[in-house]
Amino acid sequence: MALIVLVGLPLLVGAVLVVAGRALADRVSRGLALAAVLVALGVGIGASWTRPSFDVAWLPELGLRLHLALDGVSVPLVLLTVVVGVLVVVLARDSMPEGGSPATVLGCLLLVEGGALATFAARDAVLFFVAFEVVLIPMWVLITRFGDPHDLRARREAGHRFLLYTVIGSTLMLIGILVLVTSAGTSDFSELLSAGAELPRGRQLTIALLLTVGLAVKVPVFPLHTWLPSAHTIAPTVGSVLLAAILLKMGTYGLVRLPLASVPEGFAVIAPWLAIAGVVGIIWGALVCLVERDLKRLIAYSSVAHMGFVVLGIASGTEIGLQAALYGNLAHGVISALLFVVVGGLKSRWGSVDLGRVLPALREVAPHRGFFLILGLAAALGLPGLAGFWGEFFAIVAAWQPADLADIAVMRTCAVVAAIGGLLAAAYSLRVANLLWIGDAHPVEWSLDEEMEDSISSSSDHSTDAGRGAGAGAGSGSRELSTEVETSGGERLVLLVLSAGIFGLGLMPWWAMDVMAPSIQSLIGVRP
Repeated sequence: MALIVLVGLPLLVGAVLVVAGRALADRVSRGLALAAVLVALGVGIGASWTRPSFDVAWLPELGLRLHLALDGVSVPLVLLTVVVGVLVVVLARDSMPEGGSPATVLGCLLLVEGGALATFAARDAVLFFVAFEVVLIPMWVLITRFGDPHDLRARREAGHRFLLYTVIGSTLMLIGILVLVTSAGTSDFSELLSAGAELPRGRQLTIALLLTVGLAVKVPVFPLHTWLPSAHTIAPTVGSVLLAAILLKMGTYGLVRLPLASVPEGFAVIAPWLAIAGVVGIIWGALVCLVERDLKRLIAYSSVAHMGFVVLGIASGTEIGLQAALYGNLAHGVISALLFVVVGGLKSRWGSVDLGRVLPALREVAPHRGFFLILGLAAALGLPGLAGFWGEFFAIVAAWQPADLADIAVMRTCAVVAAIGGLLAAAYSLRVANLLWIGDAHPVEWSLDEEMEDSISSSSDHSTDAGRGAGAGAGSGSRELSTEVETSGGERLVLLVLSAGIFGLGLMPWWAMDVMAPSIQSLIGVRP
């Protein structure tokens, strides 16, 4: 019953906290949430080692089963999810978002964690879809109700865009799953490996197109990415961490588990187009990061670029490409989580992180936070020895020698473009480091500029322009920027754990690759 506890406990406690709301004392809700994620962490580690399976009839009339199991593809993502689940609860306990009861916030966090764990453990295509959808509503609540308190209109717009895009993607994914299940006569992932591959080429192509486009919205892949920057910018820090570290990984995991594994011949046809979309996202995201002023939005666009490398690895169709993609998932989850915690802390204290203004030097006012920022930026640009290097490097290598040699010219062009995107990542990372680490050596002389003062004044009426939502002021109307931005308490603990993950993944990449290799070989072993 380990898998039932792993998946069910966060969902159950999360539902209780959301329903109870303000009826629960803050201490009780915080204690329940922390206990739930700690139990999930222990069970997740044990289940990753023992690989249990749970399989009972769910809807016998339709041949659907409640089938949960872990393999080498899902184990690293389950471990990432349970660790991040503990970290966001610890972070929320120290920096609770405004706008509602702690019980509701913590309940939404647990529902997201439980839904993600169910998604990674599901071995039935329909169950996978149901688990995937469980995550969306609590994330929407985190964005619209607990997002940036200074701009209500921007919160609504970001939440509505998130919901609209994800519903469209979910609809396409559901249609693709239903066509796949009815055509193959089974919804079990193991049976779909062979049954799906035997479908006619035209049917495979239709299924692959529906599933790939639907899941591309979730990744997100260019040009279906436009919901992500606004959601990240407005979401509270804990929401941004979950969104980047967990939700985006569900989309790429779905691409591997469904179209690539179940309809390989159809997926091979659209793989070059997916690779092109991925590398366009790499370049587009990097170019935006070179000029973007809002730091949270900049990190969101960098996520689009980094997920482009993951998509490129998947599109290669090779074992090394899939390892690069899944390893890139882990690396991006840890790196983006660290960066959003660092920047979220700055935004909560300064009201915004507008790179267009003169900012105090973190090396002077907050050297610990500055160190974590530099570490995250170095990992994001793919510095060898840190987590971001291996996934992006091997994705380029895999694209240079794809599984389908008929597309070798397209894939090699994509590999070259992706390498150029890596250089651009170094450029925008150095830009941010220069503005925040070096900054202004005399922070006591810093004060809000005229545009910022106007934003603060208008935010008190909750009517700021959506384009300046992330730039709304500190809420207190203070004209002087607070230099008390150093990390402390739970926030520092979270950053230390994430930093250890960045160094661990960068220096010991083999542990995850060895775990993933047998399952990846079984997934692509049925390719024609």
